[in-house]
Amino acid sequence: MDEAESLNRAINEEVVIFPSDANWQRMFEEERERLFDLFPDDFLAIEHVGSTAVRGLSAKPVIDILAGVDSMSRADKLMEPLCRAGYATSMAFNASLVGRRWLMRWAEGRRTHHLHLMVYGSREWDQRLAFRNILRSNAELAQRYEKNKRLWAAEFKSDREAYTAAKAGFILEALKGAI
Repeated sequence: MDEAESLNRAINEEVVIFPSDANWQRMFEEERERLFDLFPDDFLAIEHVGSTAVRGLSAKPVIDILAGVDSMSRADKLMEPLCRAGYATSMAFNASLVGRRWLMRWAEGRRTHHLHLMVYGSREWDQRLAFRNILRSNAELAQRYEKNKRLWAAEFKSDREAYTAAKAGFILEALKGAI
């Protein structure tokens, strides 16, 4: 499979939930180190977020990385260098985002990493970390989230944006009072 075909398959990949994998933490740590090495002065912090950051939680096997920058103009300036460093993105999709930028890495026709650039310490930054921490500390909530994610993945198997939107209500409810 050539690079263009691999990227196209990754972009159109179905939503599938996999059992927890101990390698997810290592994959995050390796990518965090690579990003800090490539961009030593640009990121204020790099955090592992999303379901792969919660031990024992099933997830799409995509490592979600939250990279904190000092401003959205810094995030915008990093887009092209990050693409040269192995990420891909949709400029049209990013134009629809407020307060963050999104990129992905892929290999062999599947997504491996999502990189979310956000202003360090912003409300959205704090919310993403708070949700991760809630799931890490509340096994019952994490199990309910996993059960719902499996239902949403079955319902929205071919529509990643609908799958992501379906999770929003659960996440907002979990965050009430957390911040």
